Formats: sequence, structure tokens, C-alpha cells
Amino acid sequence: MSWYKSTLKNLPGLMLGLALLVCLPACKPHIENNGAFDLSGYIKKEAARLKKANRPVVKTVYHNGITETKTVHIANWEQELGLFIDADINKPTWRNNYNVTDEDSLLAYRAKDSTLKVSEILINRTKQKIRWILIYTKTPKNYLYTTTQKLVYYPDSLYYISTRQDVRFMGRNYYRVTGVIGK
Repeated sequence: MSWYKSTLKNLPGLMLGLALLVCLPACKPHIENNGAFDLSGYIKKEAARLKKANRPVVKTVYHNGITETKTVHIANWEQELGLFIDADINKPTWRNNYNVTDEDSLLAYRAKDSTLKVSEILINRTKQKIRWILIYTKTPKNYLYTTTQKLVYYPDSLYYISTRQDVRFMGRNYYRVTGVIGK
């Protein structure tokens, strides 16, 4: 009976200790995030939301002067927005490779090293939501080809991908994809 009474006396302390054990792992920082905006996570959430909404998209594809426009339903939004997901800069090796500016509603990441694929990310936001995201990427110069891209995402309304590719001995290619998300 004395064991029972002493346990009851210490119950608040035991409960607090148990609560701390359960809650502390949740407070641990995410190791792979270098403090940058989680672009990949944000776009994946957007992809899931857009898939669930299943709204029509007026999609225009342009390639070297030829344009085609269709109204489609995107079945795999993660694949459709894959270039945005791939532009994520939350890798431990890139921890100090970006200058970060956070002023008013604009969050900017600019590469310090010109050999990085993602050269710039601009995010216009309010405290409640993202207004737009603009990303510039490029392949490092090499003997065979160079590629530059401009990616723009406006939640619930538009995504835009523009690519310029210079291929040695083959010339220049321009690609553009614009998706206007319907209501």
C-alpha cells in the first residue's frame, strides 16, 4: 500500500517527465533543412491539393515557334511541377552557398557560387500565404550544352516554365509551358 501512496504523490512529476519524453523529439530541428524555405515540401503540398481539386488547366506548350494549347486535367501534379521540386536548395552541402534577403514581403535566395544549378529563388509572400515563386536555374557551362530555365508559380492560378537550351553542333532550342489553372 505504501508503494501505491508514494506513486500517487509523485504522479504529477511522472506525468511531466512522460510528457517531456514524448514532446522533446518533436522540438528537434529537421536535420536536412539548412534554414531555407522548404520549396520541395511546399510544391509537393500544392501538388496534392491541386490533384484533389482536379480543376481544368489550359496548357500551352511552345517549342521553337510552334505553339499548341489544350484544356487538360493533370493526373500527376508532382510530375507536372517536378522542375520546381527539383529546384530545392535544402541540402546540407549548400548550407552557406546562398545569400538570403528577407525584406517586407520578398524572400530571396541568390547563389554565391555560379556553378550551382539553382541561381536564384524569389518568394513573394504575406504572413498567411505565398503570392508567387520565381526560380532561375542553369546547368554549369560544359562543352556540349547549356540550359537556362525560368520557373514561375502563382498558387491557384498559373505555372510557367521557360527553357533555353544551347546544344553544340545542333543549335538553340526554346521551350515554354504555361498552365492556367481553372476555377
